[in-house]
Amino acid sequence: MVSGLGKIAVPLALTSMLFALSSCNRPAQPIEEQTVVDPDEWPSWGRTGTETHYSPLEEIDTGNVSGLKLAWHFDLEPGYTPTTPLMAEGKVFITTGHSHIRALDAVTGKQLWEYDGGTRERAKTALQMSWGSKGIAYDAGHVFLVTTDGYVVSLDAKTGRETWKTMDFPDNAPRNANGPPRVFGGKVITGFGGGDISPARGFVSAYDAKTGKLSWRFYTTPGDEVTPANRKAEEVMRGTWPGGWKNPDGTRRGGGGTAWNAFAYDAQLRLVYLGVGNGFPYNQKLRSPGGGDNLFLASVVAVNVDTGEYKWHYQLCPAEQWDCTATSDMTLATLSIDGKDRKVLMQAPKNGFFYVIDRATGQFISAQKIAKVTWAERIDAKTGRPVENPGIRYNGKPGLFEMWPGPTGAHSWQPQAYSPQTGLVYVPVMDMPALIGDGQKGGGELAAGMGVTLIPEVELPGGHRSYLKAWNPVTQTEAWRIDLPGTWPGGVMASAGGLVWQGQIDGKFIARDAKTGKALWSYKTESPIIGAPISYRVNGRQYVTVLTGAGGQGAGMQTLGNAAYRTDYRLPRRVLTFALDGKDTIPPFAVPPLEPVSDLDFSPDLARAQAGAMLFGTRSCIVCHGWNAVAGGAAPDLRYSPVITDAATFRTIVKEGGLKLNGMPPFPEFTDAELETLRFYLRARAQAAPAERKALLEKAKAAKISNAKPQDFAGRWNVIIQSPIGPQKAVMDLIVKGSVVTGKVSAEQGTVDVAGGIRDGRAKFQGRASMPMPITVKYDVTVRDGELVGENSNGPFGTFPVSGVR
Repeated sequence: MVSGLGKIAVPLALTSMLFALSSCNRPAQPIEEQTVVDPDEWPSWGRTGTETHYSPLEEIDTGNVSGLKLAWHFDLEPGYTPTTPLMAEGKVFITTGHSHIRALDAVTGKQLWEYDGGTRERAKTALQMSWGSKGIAYDAGHVFLVTTDGYVVSLDAKTGRETWKTMDFPDNAPRNANGPPRVFGGKVITGFGGGDISPARGFVSAYDAKTGKLSWRFYTTPGDEVTPANRKAEEVMRGTWPGGWKNPDGTRRGGGGTAWNAFAYDAQLRLVYLGVGNGFPYNQKLRSPGGGDNLFLASVVAVNVDTGEYKWHYQLCPAEQWDCTATSDMTLATLSIDGKDRKVLMQAPKNGFFYVIDRATGQFISAQKIAKVTWAERIDAKTGRPVENPGIRYNGKPGLFEMWPGPTGAHSWQPQAYSPQTGLVYVPVMDMPALIGDGQKGGGELAAGMGVTLIPEVELPGGHRSYLKAWNPVTQTEAWRIDLPGTWPGGVMASAGGLVWQGQIDGKFIARDAKTGKALWSYKTESPIIGAPISYRVNGRQYVTVLTGAGGQGAGMQTLGNAAYRTDYRLPRRVLTFALDGKDTIPPFAVPPLEPVSDLDFSPDLARAQAGAMLFGTRSCIVCHGWNAVAGGAAPDLRYSPVITDAATFRTIVKEGGLKLNGMPPFPEFTDAELETLRFYLRARAQAAPAERKALLEKAKAAKISNAKPQDFAGRWNVIIQSPIGPQKAVMDLIVKGSVVTGKVSAEQGTVDVAGGIRDGRAKFQGRASMPMPITVKYDVTVRDGELVGENSNGPFGTFPVSGVR
């Protein structure tokens, strides 16, 4: 009897243990079949129509990822590389530059074929040559691309030869197609950008994947042309533009609503989800004087994949007027909410909230802040509409509103990822503020006609930060976060091995534990990594592939916060592929030093430098070459380019298009006088660059306690502040009593009384200035070898290096 019970007890114990183990491995949320179909391949931007950026492969897991090695690499030329590759048919497909497509052997990295989309030869505007393509699509033996100047192309995946090609843009309105197309339900889905500079009507096109014939076109703002796909949508939209969208002369006054990046697909519901962008002009009083919600701006719209017919919409920012968009990734999943399985759409858009929406009906389920937000208090649980801060309605109000997030957004285009195993969404998040207000006559607009004064990258406490956040969409709470270097985080992938993968601005490619965020493996590259990785399997072996290279920022933003990192345009760009038994190596690379430009004839002229700065900011230079000409990797850093010292060479490149085939568009509209003023500004920035670089290094050292004594700061200092328009001289008179410092700082613009304290060898003091607007001017300095060094913060206008001698 006893022995018999013992024999029964052992299998019962084993059964209990196995049950416990199976419970531990049970996914946190239901796994949709569409998410895990064809696990060996990665044929689309988000792998499947659910856009989860999730690989079902689990050979590489938390237990063995530390043994991951480089399997192969492929060297790329300078150009746009923040893209997500694809894998199908045993080939890795990539797009770089302006629609330069390559097919590489997925096991060896050997190039099999390449195709040049021809954009650089054809492009007629700078917009058509700005950002390169972020991705491509694959379906049924064909690779699909959309060139930045609007051609939709189908290539034979075996040979790279064109099978069909058609133009998507119907007129000459300024447009740029840089987001990845998708193939959903046999249709090639594509949109475009341009809503920041033109009221052109936004639309999404669907082409038959086999023939290239236009199947339907869905317009995202109302207009005179009503397509069959838009009849129902027009009825919904028109009432939300009560003043109409045209000027008295019949020209278009208001529009935008471009859908350039975010698309998702539910194969069972036969619904395609469109993420729609901002309106133009930004200022709603100019765009739609009669008010209204202005649908479908800043909306998620569901349409039938076969006909393009409208089904439902959800608007994130009714009557948006601050570049609120719904163009960040949308992720489809099934979540268990209040005991019921709900088919949902999840999005963390630019506006700083994380949304969960019923994807069958468009019903609002929940939303909470995922970053710092000041434009709205919350999203009303009953109406699904934001409870706005009145300051965001800046029309007719003096001054500028402190807006969090700014136009860069809390989450931009870099992909988020979702793992049904953990039930968490992994989002690259930024805390980046801006100042916005009513348009000012004579300046303040990044693009003509916006109707707003906008400073999109400002220095405010808590800003210029980025994170990887693991977000629980059911409880709307943060599970964990990782502080990231810089302010431009890379795209994310999750995998069934319990891992989350992401590249960083400092060149590290990292695999983390999906449950905790702990770094389990990393690989250091020579260049930043912005594009999202993918994973695939060939002959039972799992691989992970990512492209290196900086870029992808909007309107030159996201460069100042990354200035401490080498993001140089010409740093090595590569395709990197890893496996557990990889044996590839890359030759050592020494990052070349930044050499100052020799410009002996330069003589400072503050007024001329300011005029050049306005040209740089308003004539599109800023888009690729960065805020304050601090490049972020999308194009060369002109502060270190010898081209700016020679007028003839500068003219040949900028005005005449001498480097058009290299990706630099011509700007023939510049007059000769304007061209020289622009060049003067860049020469001024080159003069300041070495001191700015030194200040960044000094700031890193400042983390260590200085040995300066309080009396070392006392007395008169002749200081130089390295502003973006050139060195500014000032005199600093400081009085020190104990650890208290007082005094004044005098410059050409006036005198500021300052006060503060000294601690750990650093003096920190501040005062109020009134020009060009009331701001607090702060100083954080120390004394080393008889020299005053540190930084000067001018409120939202930036922080600049300061140095001084007696």
